[in-house]
Amino acid sequence: MANLLSYAYPGAGDWARETMHYSQAVRVGDSIYVSGQGGWDRTTVKVKEDILEEVDQAFDNVDHALKHAGGKGWSQVYRVITYCTDIKAVHARIVENFRKWMPDHQPTWTTIGVRELGLDTMHIEVEVQAYDEEGAAESRKAK
Repeated sequence: MANLLSYAYPGAGDWARETMHYSQAVRVGDSIYVSGQGGWDRTTVKVKEDILEEVDQAFDNVDHALKHAGGKGWSQVYRVITYCTDIKAVHARIVENFRKWMPDHQPTWTTIGVRELGLDTMHIEVEVQAYDEEGAAESRKAK
């Protein structure tokens, strides 16, 4: 779909695009769809060893992916899906991150327990959809 704008941020995003053939974010109309973000260091792709720090880093990576795609970050997120290898271990930390990153609104949220994720060391992936009418208009002008 060559007419859609896709984004891969430097470091981990470029690595994912080159090795696994996917983008970190895609713009569709007024929405930004962000691929599942793990708790990896964006430069080295190494996943945080502490599971709670991994959750925090995944949320930070979502914010980074949204902004790299021209959005404003978590303030525009309306839908969140989390994939977790241990829901009980991370549930409260996910809620803490919701309160930190989205203090003024509550998105829809689905959490799904899984046996494993894309990298052997991952315990969480955070996928979001965001509404960005202003950024979409800017993207159309840039074409």
